[in-house]
Amino acid sequence: MTDTTPAPDRSDVGYRRDAELLEDALFQVKRVVVGQDRLVERALLCLIAGGHCLIEGVPGLAKTLTVKALAQVVGGEFARLQFTPDLVPADLVGTRVWRPSQESFDIEWGPVFANVVLADEINRAPAKVQSALLEVMAERHVSIAGQTRAVPDPFLVLATQNPIESEGVYALPEAQRDRFLMHVLVPQPTYEEENAIARRMSGTPPQATQVVTLDQLRTIQRSAQDVFVHHAVQDYAVRLVMATRDPERFGLAQHAAYLSLGASPRGTLGLIAAGRALALLRGRRFLVPQDVYDVAPEVLRHRLLLSYEALAQDVTVETLLREILETVPAPRVAPHQDPSAAAHGETAVLATAPGERAAG
Repeated sequence: MTDTTPAPDRSDVGYRRDAELLEDALFQVKRVVVGQDRLVERALLCLIAGGHCLIEGVPGLAKTLTVKALAQVVGGEFARLQFTPDLVPADLVGTRVWRPSQESFDIEWGPVFANVVLADEINRAPAKVQSALLEVMAERHVSIAGQTRAVPDPFLVLATQNPIESEGVYALPEAQRDRFLMHVLVPQPTYEEENAIARRMSGTPPQATQVVTLDQLRTIQRSAQDVFVHHAVQDYAVRLVMATRDPERFGLAQHAAYLSLGASPRGTLGLIAAGRALALLRGRRFLVPQDVYDVAPEVLRHRLLLSYEALAQDVTVETLLREILETVPAPRVAPHQDPSAAAHGETAVLATAPGERAAG
């Protein structure tokens, strides 16, 4: 594995400063969005890690408002793309147009060239349009008629989908969902949150204030890539992913019949990337198992393909993920847990019992 030790010129003070900026950014978004703390935090983690986010929830749960507020907080250009059944790829990425005054073709670039792109109700567009967007997400550029233009840096796509309708929608194939770093489920607000929404929206709605510049965001993204990953924590991420492919090997033989396909290697990379972003958000320059544990549901949820037997017995992905996280032992990585190691400035690595959460 490539050495991930933080760069020598990055001190703990710099990491704490990054964490303070991110904490301020979270506060600004939460000024606008009532509740939905997990959605807000996970969207910010995707922005830090440079991955994309798939958001699933019924209408009216502030999905669009969250994305727009996040773009305001970081000072990025925001674009909202409303997906419809008659949409074509050119509506997203652009197309060639004839300029009579110049007697030549020119390229009219599409609205996808923004820092934060909201693909609203992505499952309403046909597969060709979905593929065009996902290609931009992966390659970070668009090529039209031999001309290539890179998307802005940073670049984040947050796609929403409505789970309650089945007519006039085109479900994202498993291979395309795998390209999203996270899949976030948005719940209905609680009684207290509903009251807060009614009170806050009865007057002038609050607005988010920019607290992070794009240059600072790029620096934070590089800092996240430098977060140290101990080999035991890396192994924990690998074992979580392998447990979705070979459940019997990890004491989950009873669930083997429920999984047709486990997580791909993107799942392992996603656990580490999202975990690093969460560690940075928590003010640390090193990854601990708790970070991996906390992001695992969103990173792995959309990468598992259930079998017909699971569907017949009403076994959900959430149930399987909970069993995996409770069964696969997590290491404890902390100097204070081994006095002899702490005395020599080393890191102790102790395995927890199956089902025990990682120590944060």
